[in-house]
Amino acid sequence: MSASFTLAATVLGAPDPRGLSDFYCALLGWEVVESESDWVRIGPRDGSGLAFQREECHVPPAWPAGPGDQQMQVHLDIAVTDLEPAVAAAQGLGASLADDQPQTDVRVLLDPAGHPFCLFREGGA
Repeated sequence: MSASFTLAATVLGAPDPRGLSDFYCALLGWEVVESESDWVRIGPRDGSGLAFQREECHVPPAWPAGPGDQQMQVHLDIAVTDLEPAVAAAQGLGASLADDQPQTDVRVLLDPAGHPFCLFREGGA
């Protein structure tokens, strides 16, 4: 008998897992599917999603990272139908636009805990 594997969630560390889950629920239109004091999982009820765990000593990654900076371990790519209104909506929820924008058709933002994520228009430019 061989084992089977299913990705249940991508987990981000944060000083406030509930606050970060609220941000991503609002951004993605998802809901909380599991919640404990130091752990929150969000997503559609029928699939994988994101989870957030409390990291008391969380250090936000630098974007872009230089020598000695906290390195980014993962980032999220999020497809949108219209880039600039999506950036404005994300900023309205608490994201900030990263200073460095390496591509004209992608926007790098930082979530409230400092994790980089990218917004890009569905189907390319």
